[in-house]
Amino acid sequence: MSKGERISQFVAGLSVEDVDPDPRDIVKHPFYRAFFHCWNEKRYYEAHDVLEQLWLKTKSPDADYFKGLIQAAGAFVHLQKHFEYPRHARHSRRLSPAVRLFRLAERNLSRFAPRHHGLDIAAFCQLLGEFADQIVASDYKTNPWSPETAPKLKLL
Repeated sequence: MSKGERISQFVAGLSVEDVDPDPRDIVKHPFYRAFFHCWNEKRYYEAHDVLEQLWLKTKSPDADYFKGLIQAAGAFVHLQKHFEYPRHARHSRRLSPAVRLFRLAERNLSRFAPRHHGLDIAAFCQLLGEFADQIVASDYKTNPWSPETAPKLKLL
């Protein structure tokens, strides 16, 4: 079974409301909805994976939008792993890559502001910038993410 098939099965098993398999209506696309579902459950790696399947099939200007969302999820994977294993040899060095991904995500998403496909891009970019700035201000020593303060995303 290919990765795409595994992801499709994973998305089909999620209880994602208000989906429409019509790829022209991105807001109701099952993979797009699954991204937000996974994100809000703090399953950033899975959020990255499901949206990657949509991104890889996109040859429109939305490709950079999806790429930015994937990069944001990747940044939060770094923060989550760092939080869970702060003394681990590899995971303890995840704050710098997180900042790089936050900056890339901001760059890719900002041109879609203020709102795109039901997401408040301006607010999301501000959130990404705040996380990156907190890490940089701490000289890459403090992780601002915790399960209690994990940001939620809502489609408008």
